[in-house]
Amino acid sequence: MTDNVRVLVVDDHPVVRSGLIGMLAVTDDIEVVGEAGDGEEALALVESTRPDVVLMDLRMPRRDGVSATGAIVSGYPATKVLVLTTYDTDTDILHAVEAGAAGYLLKDTPHTELLDGIRAASRGETVLAPPVAARLMSRLRTPAAPAAVQPSPRELEVLAAVARGLSNAEIGRELFIGEATVKTHLQRLFTKLDVDDRTRAVTVALERGLLPSPRR
Repeated sequence: MTDNVRVLVVDDHPVVRSGLIGMLAVTDDIEVVGEAGDGEEALALVESTRPDVVLMDLRMPRRDGVSATGAIVSGYPATKVLVLTTYDTDTDILHAVEAGAAGYLLKDTPHTELLDGIRAASRGETVLAPPVAARLMSRLRTPAAPAAVQPSPRELEVLAAVARGLSNAEIGRELFIGEATVKTHLQRLFTKLDVDDRTRAVTVALERGLLPSPRR
């Protein structure tokens, strides 16, 4: 007889958590060891319960699923993170995979496939919903973008102002450009940095050394 797979359920919607816990509770070989409503709670519970698998939502308050996944993978390598989300955009998938998630399933996954995915993740196998696998394969087949896609000096000026918390209108006044031009620069930045929002653009630029680190 094998040991049960110990699972931590992480989702910011109480009804979703209850549904998942109820489903797992009647499964003979899976044991729920805790539940969390955001990434911060998840990290604390991983420390205290040391689950085999964390069933992780992506978009949550305080600390999102991608950030929590990276922290769990680096700090608790024996614990596997299986993303369970409604989002299947390329950006969400890639960020989760880059953070070290063992798998990526969607919330409309049939129960039996979800249970099999949890078991597979606990064994160290990669688990991907078919639409997610197709998106990843498509990305791999797409030729790499040319190297000359670094943000321009002007675009970095705009992003530096974003990092200081300025609005588009405030950035336009400071740089003596129209608000529409600010938006154009930001859209080009999003494309070049492969992000879809201002916060992520600043984060990626800091990680790549394109912006100076904020003074502490």
